[in-house]
Amino acid sequence: MANVVKKHSISSELAQKMVDQAVAKARELGVNENVAVLDDGGNLKAFSRMDGAPILSIEIAQNKAYTALFGVSTQDFFNFIQGDPSLLAGIPTLRRVAAYGGGFPIKVDGEIVGAIGVSGAPAVQNDVDCATAALALLPGAVPTE
Repeated sequence: MANVVKKHSISSELAQKMVDQAVAKARELGVNENVAVLDDGGNLKAFSRMDGAPILSIEIAQNKAYTALFGVSTQDFFNFIQGDPSLLAGIPTLRRVAAYGGGFPIKVDGEIVGAIGVSGAPAVQNDVDCATAALALLPGAVPTE
């Protein structure tokens, strides 16, 4: 067993609850969103495309979640790379990377167990608000910014 690592991952039940919470927030805001929750390995765990949500945003939502597996929100990730021309030129060309707001890691006791990505609203702030509403299901998971 010395060569085996124990890790934690988001359950399908929690992933679906988070998607439902983000969709509820989107309805409250009057926007249509795609919401993706990935497990800690970047695999799709739960997803919803609200009626009227842009089709291209399906992939964007998943990419935001994948990018958040770096351990920071996608907005913080962009803030990090924007000051370095080589990172700004290279990082966005990587497959599955989305360096704009709406993606957040899902952490439990400091460990990344998954990530959420939201995309489709006319304003990125709506994506952020919907993702944050989903994170509120976990004590201490909501970013303090």
